[in-house]
Amino acid sequence: MLLLLGCPAGSASDDAAASTTGGSGSPHDDGDESGTGTGGGEPGVLVGSFQLQLNEPKAASGEQPATPGTTTLFGKLYDGPTPQTLVWETGTELGACRLLTPRVPFCSTPCGGSAACVEDETCQDYPAAVSAGEVTVSGVATTGGETSFAMTPIANNYQPPAGTTLAYPAFAEGDEITLAAAGDMLAGFELQASGVAQLELDADELTLDPAVDVQLGWTPAGAGDSTIAVKLDISHHGGTKGMIECETEDTGSLAIPAALVSELLDLGVAGYPTIIVTRASTGSTTTAAGRVDLVVSSQ
Repeated sequence: MLLLLGCPAGSASDDAAASTTGGSGSPHDDGDESGTGTGGGEPGVLVGSFQLQLNEPKAASGEQPATPGTTTLFGKLYDGPTPQTLVWETGTELGACRLLTPRVPFCSTPCGGSAACVEDETCQDYPAAVSAGEVTVSGVATTGGETSFAMTPIANNYQPPAGTTLAYPAFAEGDEITLAAAGDMLAGFELQASGVAQLELDADELTLDPAVDVQLGWTPAGAGDSTIAVKLDISHHGGTKGMIECETEDTGSLAIPAALVSELLDLGVAGYPTIIVTRASTGSTTTAAGRVDLVVSSQ
């Protein structure tokens, strides 16, 4: 058996960064859209995103002081997809969950500093960061009481302007949140998603047993269209051997099948096993370069 510690909010930064920088490995690659854009690109190819995230308050622990809850917003856009240098192969699939194992592509001719090896003997260029002009955010509250503000890109990065602090929470569950880009290097577009509630898990620790389903519980959504994504990784810090990935409705419970847990344990355990559970509402639009997402989430 293996004791699994819950992943604290903010420790899933690698996943958030991967979603922000583009690529085609997003769980939303079905091409569903909520928003308007210029079209022309591939809806399955992610070229940028805006991440609006609730970060829960933390109680004091040992020498660590208590920290208040925060709401953060960050966006980044590119003129194409970002190369993914690790290929995840799908293995056993049971219900809402599947086992993934990594494969590192090999390119006998080095790709150089401007590209990456994404498949055997296949290099892909890194994209360039681009601007879509000023982005007006509506439905997100600031500590000053405003519910709308504009973000001007700085070095093609989108964040709330200096002097603007987002409230916590900056929206209510089910609220409509809209981002409207005026257009620049990338044509203008609009994104919409609904607010989510802070995710509250029933347990801080889980025990992995190859003969027992892992039972996850949380306070279910009361409004909006959020879904739950789960990533279970027990070898991340020792060179990833594999992971279990699940996507399910926000109903308050999920059972990860024991058969998948057994397969994952057989691949090996290393470092600090973690589980990342994310509640998210996602709106998408297709631009000439590809798909752009607005992800409103709580981890």
